[in-house]
Amino acid sequence: MATGTQPLLSAGIWRKSSYTGSQGNCVEVADLPEKHEMRDSKNPKTGKLCFSSAEWAFFITSVKNGQFS
Repeated sequence: MATGTQPLLSAGIWRKSSYTGSQGNCVEVADLPEKHEMRDSKNPKTGKLCFSSAEWAFFITSVKNGQFS
């Protein structure tokens, strides 16, 4: 799934979706032991969103079930 990675404070790896287009319009995700973080791949220094493992699992299940299509 990852096309490019960047270290995250030695605790995890930021990864981009393999669906990222040539313009780089995508988010990056870092999976950490007790949370998951998401940021804008074009502006990584502007902040990030943090999710608990339960919130992240619910989100991924919802995406797979087409709830955001």
